[in-house]
Amino acid sequence: MSSTVQLSTLKEINAYKKKINWGDVPAIYHMVSTSLGDLEGILTHGFDSAYKRMLNTESWNMAAFAPMKDLQGNVTYQKKPQISLRHEYNDMGYELHCYPVINGEIIRHSVENNLDCPFIRWSPESMQMLFRVNSLVAFSIFCYQNGDEADIALLKQAHQRVEQLVTTLSKYFQITSVKGYNIAEFYQEIARKNGNILLAED
Repeated sequence: MSSTVQLSTLKEINAYKKKINWGDVPAIYHMVSTSLGDLEGILTHGFDSAYKRMLNTESWNMAAFAPMKDLQGNVTYQKKPQISLRHEYNDMGYELHCYPVINGEIIRHSVENNLDCPFIRWSPESMQMLFRVNSLVAFSIFCYQNGDEADIALLKQAHQRVEQLVTTLSKYFQITSVKGYNIAEFYQEIARKNGNILLAED
């Protein structure tokens, strides 16, 4: 994913894409770009998301965090409860999934009022998928086969944004494992298979 043009923000990438394509932006590019715009504001926009709920202290099981107030009344957390993350790729696109870890076990079912769980209530149906980047699989294959510099820059931006969000989670939770390819590794796997990511291994 090399590019001779330095594009550091989503706004710059989108402007460059329009410039080199005479304003004609493919629908698949637009879907990925829109998803990344949502990710950029995931903690500041008003709409609800599983990722935002993860960082809402009202959903935390405080016993698992062992909060403590200093003399100025500031709250600090003495422990980092454990979670496991997984990079998922499917027909919808890319998703980051999260699972609580209780006593060394990755939990995939609902949990409520468990003192060892990081959350008061854990519901996989509404909390497991933290966010999605729509159409990222198809876009990654397109980038490998026909992508221009703006396409590659957008893919890099997707990788960087997800890594930043994982880093934010790591400030509050101990991430015991991250399974699956990250976006950069997924793209490298596409290249290894010459664009056919569905190719079965021998």
